[in-house]
Amino acid sequence: MTEEGIDWLTLPDVAERLDVKLSQVRRLIEDRLLLASRVDGVLKVPADFLDGQEPLHDLRGTLIVLGDAGFTDDEAMRWLIAEDDTLGARPVDALRSGRKAEVRRVAQALGF
Repeated sequence: MTEEGIDWLTLPDVAERLDVKLSQVRRLIEDRLLLASRVDGVLKVPADFLDGQEPLHDLRGTLIVLGDAGFTDDEAMRWLIAEDDTLGARPVDALRSGRKAEVRRVAQALGF
């Protein structure tokens, strides 16, 4: 998966940014606090999914809503990092600006 303009971080890069061990990054992904996708064969996380030295706070709940709506991880990733006409922004950017309720409402409406 490649999306133009996305700053992709490898898992070791995420570990360095969060100042944690690589195993802890893998646990964050397992616990749905972060989402990773294979980019050029390597698991990577968009830098936009981090907020300073922690995962973006509203990402986990949004990932749960997307999963409940029938999205696969790849579909959720594509939706989060692509421009959404309803939101007028990329969903991850809307989350970063405090619009989590609106993002989750749109995600639910898109459910399968």
